[in-house]
Amino acid sequence: MARVWRALFLAASLVLGGTTAGRAVPVDLELVLAVDCSGSVDESEFTLQIRGYASAFSHPSVIHAIRSGRYGAIAVTYVQWSGPFLQSQVVGWTLVNDADSAEGFGAKMAAARRSIYSGGTSLSGVIDYSANLFGKGGYEGQRRVIDISGDGINNTGRRPSDARDDAVSRGLTINGLAILTDFGGLDRYFEEHVAGGPGAFVIAAENFESFAAAILSKLIREIASADPG
Repeated sequence: MARVWRALFLAASLVLGGTTAGRAVPVDLELVLAVDCSGSVDESEFTLQIRGYASAFSHPSVIHAIRSGRYGAIAVTYVQWSGPFLQSQVVGWTLVNDADSAEGFGAKMAAARRSIYSGGTSLSGVIDYSANLFGKGGYEGQRRVIDISGDGINNTGRRPSDARDDAVSRGLTINGLAILTDFGGLDRYFEEHVAGGPGAFVIAAENFESFAAAILSKLIREIASADPG
């Protein structure tokens, strides 16, 4: 019965959250997935990243974590990034509240073309860009998280720690997935200069091939952290 009431509440919220009432739809988590598209990431490595995300969103453990929250729903968007002014929101804010919508979002990620192929690595740039996406999708999450995957340190733009501190001051959390192909200590760098906010963490992937397992673990942890229970 509780699930029935929750489903009815979400349905009503979707109606009221439109232009008629102008109210945001409540969700357990608003999540920005920011994927590295800098020059160090070739096409095969990019494809491995996206397949990892698509696979994770169809995994029963991720769907169970989503359904276990207070609202049984999260809002997700997908961003590609490289330099300070090279970011693109390629899949807009999407409500994910069951297996079909989760798999649908993963399919949208897989179908979206890569729009950035070069540029430096600006972790500060993607933090600033992603922070400004919240509040613009029609959702209101109990937690707001920027999830950054990358294989390099910040080499252009302002210091990532400054961007992180600004984002954290706005109540955001930044998590990292460090791909250790070019920088063996990148996970420690992410911990010191990128991750921040309530419950922030960093997960390391030894290479692009192990990315799928790392992203699955990270998504489950992020979504479970949004469950008040």
